[in-house]
Amino acid sequence: MSQPVVVDSVAALRTQIHDWRRDGLRVAMVPTMGALHDGHISLVRIALEKAERCVVSIFVNPTQFAPSEDLDKYPRQLARDLDRLGAAKADLAFTPTVGEMYPAGFATKISVGGPSAGLESDFRPTFFEGVATVVAKLLLQATPDFAVFGEKDYQQLCVVRQLCGDLD
Repeated sequence: MSQPVVVDSVAALRTQIHDWRRDGLRVAMVPTMGALHDGHISLVRIALEKAERCVVSIFVNPTQFAPSEDLDKYPRQLARDLDRLGAAKADLAFTPTVGEMYPAGFATKISVGGPSAGLESDFRPTFFEGVATVVAKLLLQATPDFAVFGEKDYQQLCVVRQLCGDLD
């Protein structure tokens, strides 16, 4: 079982996607924070039904964590994740650092109204801002033909749908 190509820079991601597009291939993206489980792998399978190439991002996004939450305790198991992605036939794992995603001086945040109000936001007021910002960045960086998101967190899915619909 081979593992996907692993890149950690936006430049390398864009180069690979450009090469695929030059060859007439469609690209799907599955954004994740790693610690991949069967649900994530099912998203990879869906992505590969829609496109010839699948990019999976693995990025533990610090902007989704409130100060009272422990970012450092979020599971990170890259080797295991890459094995799972290889078995699922994902083509590329994008594993940027925090510095790559949020370089010095980064100041832009995306706030999505509507579905982000209430529920989760009542307990984690900056969570959806962090989700929306990182999703927008990943979609702009990869420019996929398709993006595949899980439905486990329905409010988050609604926020992502609103974001993509508003910023089409």
